[in-house]
Amino acid sequence: MSYPDYGQGPYGPVPQSHPNGTTILVLGILSLVVCTFIGPFAWSMGNKALREIDGSGYFYENRGHVQAGRICGIISSAMLILTLGLVAIGLLFGLLGALSDI
Repeated sequence: MSYPDYGQGPYGPVPQSHPNGTTILVLGILSLVVCTFIGPFAWSMGNKALREIDGSGYFYENRGHVQAGRICGIISSAMLILTLGLVAIGLLFGLLGALSDI
């Protein structure tokens, strides 16, 4: 007696979902809306998940979610770096202004 192959659908392999796809998307969106410090985590998790997806050879149905979360993480990381740079420049000018009054 032969058993059916449950890994195959009628048109090929059944698409899988990456287990961190939704998490990466949520982190990416939250990094843009709430807290930019989450952006690097979404970026690094997205890179890792995309390497896993590309290395597996299977079709993942939530690859777009992973890519969108990764891109949101990249944008948020760039905004974080820009903000920290502007704060550092502001502190430098404030320190120079205070030292010039002495």
